[in-house]
Amino acid sequence: MVARAEVARAPVRGLSRLAAVRPAAPSLVFLLERTAAEDRTAFSALYAATSAKLYGIILRILRRRDIADEILQEVYVQIWERAAYYDAAKGAPITWMVAIARNRALDEVRRKSPISIEDTPEVMSMSGEEEHPLDRVAKSQELARLNGCLEALDSNRRELVLLAYREGMSREALGRRFSRPPATIKSWLRRSLLQLRDCLGHDRA
Repeated sequence: MVARAEVARAPVRGLSRLAAVRPAAPSLVFLLERTAAEDRTAFSALYAATSAKLYGIILRILRRRDIADEILQEVYVQIWERAAYYDAAKGAPITWMVAIARNRALDEVRRKSPISIEDTPEVMSMSGEEEHPLDRVAKSQELARLNGCLEALDSNRRELVLLAYREGMSREALGRRFSRPPATIKSWLRRSLLQLRDCLGHDRA
C-alpha cells in the first residue's frame, strides 16, 4: 500500500522521468495501467493530471478545505490500491476516479452528521463529466432505470425532484414555484426519494 505521505508528495516527484520515457502526454488509461503495476512515477503523473478536478468535487460536497485536503489523500490511496480493478470498457478513467472521490466524500458527510440528502441536493448532481447524468440516460443502464422510476412519479413530484436535484433549486425557491411552504417541499422530496429508492430496489430484485 502506498503511504499517505507518499501520496501527498505525488505531484512533485518523478514527472521529468516519465516525460523522458514518453514524450507525448500519457493517457489516463495508460497511467492507471502503470499505477496498477505499482509504477509510482505514473501515479505521480496521474495525481497531477486529475487531483484538481477531484478536489473540486470533494470540496463541493464537504465545503471545508481542511477536511477536503485529507479526503483527497485518502481517495488517491484508494486509487493506488484499486487501479488494477479499473476496466476501460466500462467507462472513462476520470469517471471511475470521480466515483471514488464522490463516494468517499459522501461517506465522510454521513460519518460526521446524519445529514439528509434533501438538505444537500448538490450532491445528487455530481458527475465526472460536463454533461449532466440525467442527459445521458440512453448511455447508461443505471440511469435508464432511474429515468423509468422518475416516470412512475406523478408529474408534479417528478418536476419537483428534477428541479431540486438537476437544477439545484432550493426548497425556498421550490416553495414559491409550487405555492407551498419549505417544510412541505421537504416532505414531498423525502417521500419522492423514498419512492424512487423502492422502485430502484424492486428493479434490482
